[in-house]
Amino acid sequence: MTDLLSPSGTKAGTVELDEAIFGIEPNTAVMAQVVTAQLAARRAGTQSTKTRAETRGGGAKPWAQKGTGRARAGSSRSPIWRGGGIALGPKPRSYSQRTPKKMVKLALRSALSDRAAEGKVLVVDAWAFETPKTKEAKAALAAIGAEGRVLVVLGRDEAVAARSFRNLANVQVIAVGELNAYDVLVNDCVVFSQATLPSTSASNEEEAE
Repeated sequence: MTDLLSPSGTKAGTVELDEAIFGIEPNTAVMAQVVTAQLAARRAGTQSTKTRAETRGGGAKPWAQKGTGRARAGSSRSPIWRGGGIALGPKPRSYSQRTPKKMVKLALRSALSDRAAEGKVLVVDAWAFETPKTKEAKAALAAIGAEGRVLVVLGRDEAVAARSFRNLANVQVIAVGELNAYDVLVNDCVVFSQATLPSTSASNEEEAE
């Protein structure tokens, strides 16, 4: 159970936090694995070096095989030559890791439970911005006690609120469908509206659809 707040900071009632999402024992090992996989997937993987076959030149044998007193050489683009190819160098690749869906969901529940245990999960009844106002958004976060780096979770129909929060330096706006363990953990405080507060019953309804 936690307070349901208005954007002005006054108590508008109470709301039940789903124990299956906000009240479990955080699994740090799963969170670490999922976050590592998520960060790995963000890597571009575009690094590339040229092999001796891809470097320009080196088609002619530098000198005769015998009689010069020097070591044998077949190409001036060998990896041991200056300007030659790179032996076993990096090539474009994907760093993405396969992570089971159940593990991803457990990591998110663990992250939310960790924040809830610290009292860092706040719930607002609704964002009442008629027009995008960054000043009003900043005042609202201060009124509800959201401090540090703040993750604001919004629904599809809260575009005005998203435009109000997006220019604040320490605020990250995320759609409820994109909520993930990394973004929860990297922020100090998570703010939901009553419409975006996750629950197991809502998840079951989405899966049924």
